[in-house]
Amino acid sequence: MPVLPLNKISLHYVIMRNLMDQGFAPTANDLSASFGVKAEEVVQTLSMLQDYHGVVLHPHCPEVWVMHPFSTAPTCFVVRHAQRLWWGNCAWCSLGIAALLGGNGISIDTRLGADGDPVTVHIDDGRVQGEWLVHFPVPMARAWDNVIYTDSTILIFESPAAIEIWAKRHNIARGDVQSIQRVYDLAAVWYGHHLDPDWHKWTLSEAREIFKKFGLSGPIWDLPQSAERF
Repeated sequence: MPVLPLNKISLHYVIMRNLMDQGFAPTANDLSASFGVKAEEVVQTLSMLQDYHGVVLHPHCPEVWVMHPFSTAPTCFVVRHAQRLWWGNCAWCSLGIAALLGGNGISIDTRLGADGDPVTVHIDDGRVQGEWLVHFPVPMARAWDNVIYTDSTILIFESPAAIEIWAKRHNIARGDVQSIQRVYDLAAVWYGHHLDPDWHKWTLSEAREIFKKFGLSGPIWDLPQSAERF
């Protein structure tokens, strides 16, 4: 890969490419060598990318914890393609990884509601096999208040009744429920350009249009009025 000028967009591209190709994120020292700059410049740019909501760093050090749709830490979602695997942050993210991989011959191993039976979701030719549901309990306007928590609650279920039982058991408000196929189609658009060298975060107006395209409305899908990007 040719040496790129260091900025938050090129940094996102290099990290995403590494996550996709290698299954893990490069360290700050790796990035320093890749860009031919001092480690301090990489750390500063990582911080800028985090402020842009393009990465989540570990609280104690400037290393990648999450770069949506990928997690560098174990989660209850394992996305598999042939002999390779990745961790997804949530159902939405895992479906996004599947879409980035081409949406064919993909499997996602998870547990229903993160505490139920283990299941494997199969995706072939952009179609999800099975009538699974995806639950979104956290309003999108609050998603980045604690995005790790938000991601951890976007889970797969087998029925509306199971979601009701789960919500009461854990004292988590019931949110919006969508078919897994709709969430896959959403994820394919939402994450579709995350590997582009000129990637950018969706503006609020762009995000609203995407939600509208997939018929996503109501309190869970309302976005903040003041932020520039989501």
